[in-house]
Amino acid sequence: MALLEVQKILRASADPEKALGAERYFKTGPGQYGEGDKFLGLNVPSVRKIAQSSNQLALAELQILLDSPFHEERLLALMILTIQYKKADCIKQKDIYNFYLANTQRINNWDLVDVSAQYIIGPYLENKDRSLLFRLAQSELLWERRIAIIATLFYIRNNDYQTTLLVAEMLLNDKEDLIHKAVGWMLREVGQRDRPVLEKFLGQYYKRMPRVMLRYAIEHFSAEERYDYLKGLV
Repeated sequence: MALLEVQKILRASADPEKALGAERYFKTGPGQYGEGDKFLGLNVPSVRKIAQSSNQLALAELQILLDSPFHEERLLALMILTIQYKKADCIKQKDIYNFYLANTQRINNWDLVDVSAQYIIGPYLENKDRSLLFRLAQSELLWERRIAIIATLFYIRNNDYQTTLLVAEMLLNDKEDLIHKAVGWMLREVGQRDRPVLEKFLGQYYKRMPRVMLRYAIEHFSAEERYDYLKGLV
């Protein structure tokens, strides 16, 4: 499909009532992390279905979608990028990777990061120098810091935990709740695959971890274990 046709389909599916709900859910009010974001009111499965049928759009067309004020158009662009990356040769993958990094300011909500970083940044750096993730973890941009930790989910799923733990350590003192939740989530994923690795990390850092981060990390522990960690008794 051509870009204009894709945009027409998105707008034809718009639901103003759902859009208002999304604006509240994604914290779009003054001073909130999603301040000013606009929504059409489509759910994720609907956008994903459109992405499957429009995944031949060129990067220049995806740039137009990423520059859109509407959240769902940016979401669509990122979903298409993940589809293209999976099918691409190494040259095209590099182009997509560079394109992604050039647009991190437009990947500007937690769901946009979560549907893309683990499928583009993570795989691209698998057998390369991963120092980019450490630089992103020190970024002033919230979304780049979230990209840094979420990208490591690709490695976790391949039983490779070291990068996750290094990035998590760098983000222990982050001020943003969205980072606390992301780091806790990744640590929980590590623990579900190798609990001793998580317990060793917690033994070093759990007393320094923000409460939300720790709660996420130990979510699958027993009630007694969670109590001991939260009370500092371990």
